[in-house]
Amino acid sequence: MTTQSRKVLLTGASGALGRQITRHMAAKGFQLVLTDIAPFPDEIPPGCSFHKADLADGMAILRLAEGCGTILHFGGCSVERPFSEVLMPNIAGLYHIYEAARREKARVIFASSNHAIGFHERSEKLDADCQMLPDGYYGLSKAYGELMGRMYWYKHGVENVSIRIGSSLPEPRNERALSTYMSFGDVCRFCEAATVASHVESYTIWGASNNARSYWGADDREKIGWAPTDSADGYAAQLTGVKTQDIATETYQGGPYADIDRTRTDIAKPLFK
Repeated sequence: MTTQSRKVLLTGASGALGRQITRHMAAKGFQLVLTDIAPFPDEIPPGCSFHKADLADGMAILRLAEGCGTILHFGGCSVERPFSEVLMPNIAGLYHIYEAARREKARVIFASSNHAIGFHERSEKLDADCQMLPDGYYGLSKAYGELMGRMYWYKHGVENVSIRIGSSLPEPRNERALSTYMSFGDVCRFCEAATVASHVESYTIWGASNNARSYWGADDREKIGWAPTDSADGYAAQLTGVKTQDIATETYQGGPYADIDRTRTDIAKPLFK
């Protein structure tokens, strides 16, 4: 049975990206098992189903993953929050996802984030194997998720692809997004490509559209046959110079997350690079 012919579990289905992915993947003929802690706000596509579940409930995740060949993991805490709020959905919840994938021999597509490397400076051009420098608890959970994927590949042979999403919005909003923007269309086409790729190991891919000002370079995209087709470049004239007044926000690739709860008063070069 091919990966594409098997069911796909999508976590975080009720979120902004989850709803976009649902429409795209359903239109491509995938049988989707949708889940979230919030109700699904749209009409459920034919052949798909929605099940309310908490990522902290390991048994519920195991049941939902039964018979699935791919898990598109877009659920969990999606913004910077106190550690206590990140812990269960993003740390324990990810463990439940990978245990379900191990049992079902499923592939995991993990929505990581640029905040896993957010304390690199904007002047740097990064390849995907760069030093992880998370800019908060949310970014730390995404770095953890990428490492968990590597461990499950080497220890259990669980195929996985981590996509370090930049700024996925209807359109870019500021100068930083000219570098980090990833269109909804590029996210959806990535999910399709990562699902149907004939061979996957443990890959990391930058989640950005084809932006001339991108901070990011080499990654594993060619191994799954994906390349972005959209771009933020058409917004350059109106967004160049649209910045904040905060020096940390404007210094680091993670933008405003680098300034949340920051107690340092200097802008220091990161260590261990």
